[in-house]
Amino acid sequence: MLKHKKNLSPLINLIEANYTKKNLPLIEIGDSIKIKKVIQEGNKERIQMSEGVVIGQNNSSINKTITIRKTIQNIGVERIYLIHSPQIINIEIIKKAKVRKSKLYYLRKRSGKSTRLKQRTNA
Repeated sequence: MLKHKKNLSPLINLIEANYTKKNLPLIEIGDSIKIKKVIQEGNKERIQMSEGVVIGQNNSSINKTITIRKTIQNIGVERIYLIHSPQIINIEIIKKAKVRKSKLYYLRKRSGKSTRLKQRTNA
């Protein structure tokens, strides 16, 4: 049984390669990003913009997800986006921040000026 699983891995990677997006920017933790996503309501389609700070990232080939956090009227809103989803049209990086952790869950407990992150400068 184990021999079959090892042989399937290259085949799965070959199939997943057709569905992965090639023109994605390099998204890192702490980046402020803007996402354009197609929303379908009944038989109508519209484009919805969403922006926020990337506080988490899960990397597993085609199932790569990012968690975006944004505060709206002093309420924190987090959404998880599947990067290679066909509903996502465009991802644009607004700012890059200098962070030392891989998950920024500590931002959940804070509000206001304490949620600001240091901007990264390209040296």
